[in-house]
Formats: sequence, C-alpha cells, structure tokens
Amino acid sequence: MTDHPMDTKSAGRPVLILASASPRRRELLSAMGCEFVVDAADIDETRRQQESPEKYVQRLAREKAAAVAARLHSASPPNTAAPVVLAADTIVAQGQNIFGKPSDREHAYAMWQSLSDTQHTVMTAVCLHYDGEVDLELVQSQVQFCAIGEQQMARYWESGEPADKAGAYAIQGLASAWVQLVHGSYSNVVGLPLHETNRLLKSVGHNWL
Repeated sequence: MTDHPMDTKSAGRPVLILASASPRRRELLSAMGCEFVVDAADIDETRRQQESPEKYVQRLAREKAAAVAARLHSASPPNTAAPVVLAADTIVAQGQNIFGKPSDREHAYAMWQSLSDTQHTVMTAVCLHYDGEVDLELVQSQVQFCAIGEQQMARYWESGEPADKAGAYAIQGLASAWVQLVHGSYSNVVGLPLHETNRLLKSVGHNWL
C-alpha cells in the first residue's frame, strides 16, 4: 500500500485505488491481502433535505468513487488503462437521525446519551468504479449499547479516541466496553465490510480469497 499511485497496471490487473483517508479502511483492506494505493476523495458531504440514511450513505460512496475516477482520468495520458476505484462511507443512524463526527464534547455527549442503553444501525456503502461501470453494496449492522454513565463519557472523551469517529465511538477501541451485541458484520462497524468488499473486488481480480 502506498499513498501515491504511480502505474496504472499491477501484476496484469488494473491498479486498485482506495478513495479514502481512513486509517481503519487502510488496515482492513491490507488485512485482506490487497495491494492498493490511496487517493482520498474530497466532496461535499452535506445531507440533502428529506434524504434517508440509506440513500445518503450510498450517494456519498458513489460521489467519492466518481470524483477520484474523474480526477485520475483527467490526469492520465491518452490510452492509459483505467484504475479500479474503491470508495466507502460509513454512518451511524437511529431511525432517520444520522450521527456524524462530533464537533465538540457537548456534541459527543448528546450522541452518547441517545445511543445509551439502546440499539442503533451502522451503515456502510462500498462503491467500485471501473471503466465507466459502477457497482455498490450497502451493508447494515445493528449495535446494542449498554447504559453509559457521565463519568464514562468524560473518560472516553478525554482519551481522544472519539473525536474523528462517526457516532463518536470506535468499536475496535475503548468503546468496545459499551457494546452488548452486534448483529451483522463487525468489520462494517469498523468502517469496511470485508465480505462484501471482497465480493466486489472479485469482479476485477483483486480479491484475496
């Protein structure tokens, strides 16, 4: 894995581009044995009026993949083989409410109070963009939290871990102590559903198993 794409072919396959700056997605994709380069997408992630969580997360994944594919296409010499672009977006939702990254301590506390002693849904849309073709998988997992006390919230915020996480928590980190049950893909909750991603990559010869 590298941060800067150089060639457009690798071992007879198109180069795989991960359109994400997320270190968790890098780690998960590397754990699958994939070889890839990183070219993070930068798009407007504003939610549209009356847009459902499902449609919102799928749109963002598509737009991220399309933005990076278009940028690479415009920068490539003529007759250059198109790379494979893999993009993903993950959200935490309760009903129609979406919990993004916390803006500050109070915002994080408000999210945890809503998530405390109840169930929420983690959705990840994974989009594969290759040679004009687009394929997408939407994966949903249900996560049950225990009751969360004020002192727990304070200690967790002070750890620094939740500051850049959707829903203000990392299931693979300290917040694992709050998780009573996960129904569905665990890697989806981390940020990249590996089974579904592997299935997408199979179509372009980048799957590991």
